[in-house]
Amino acid sequence: MPETTTFTRSTPSETPDRMARLAGALLLATAALTVIMVIARVSADADRATVTQSLQAVAGNPALFGLSGIARLLSGVTFIAAGLMLLRTWIIRERWATPLVPCLFVMSGAFTAVSGACAALIVANPSLKAIEATALATTADFAAIELLYNLRWITGKIGFAVAGIALLVAARYQWRVGGTLRKVAPGSAILGIAMQFIWLDATTIMHPIVGTAFFLWLLVIGSMLVTGRVERHFIVAYGRNA
Repeated sequence: MPETTTFTRSTPSETPDRMARLAGALLLATAALTVIMVIARVSADADRATVTQSLQAVAGNPALFGLSGIARLLSGVTFIAAGLMLLRTWIIRERWATPLVPCLFVMSGAFTAVSGACAALIVANPSLKAIEATALATTADFAAIELLYNLRWITGKIGFAVAGIALLVAARYQWRVGGTLRKVAPGSAILGIAMQFIWLDATTIMHPIVGTAFFLWLLVIGSMLVTGRVERHFIVAYGRNA
């Protein structure tokens, strides 16, 4: 009779995982860049009732709006890199957790980076100053800038919503692992749901609160990855009981 081959997961190693540390550092960088992005965007005061009014405000504060865009672009890049590093950790390679979370991080980061690039391109457009002087929205130049503005808006929201889905998926595995991660899991699930309300204008008052909560989540998980606490929780939950 032919031999039956069985596939089993190996016991997790207690050797610190460099990829996990790098992923944590990149999540912390994402958090820092997000703070810069939010402060610069709020200071630019470019979120107005209409696109024309918003672009006129951008034209009046191009440096701040441009800084916001660059910070958002870089935060997208660091989020992508964090996802790619997580995919290379033993926690994912040995199938102790799902690769879906880091893949969603990469997707979220890509949309976020595009949103930031659009903001930077708006500021770089030489026709922006003309918009500051007139409210007329009939020129081809305005149409091009308006397209970038709308693309910045939609990609930014998609990136944020996808990150929320990642948190929802992560919550299940955090709960299964236990320890501090189990305490974080309910917050991850609630925050992941709350982040989907980014699409509802009626919940605008919630957005700063949800954004702050996501910043804190990045700090907590990033710090736990950098210090090796995430790995230790997985080892305690699976490795020593394997």
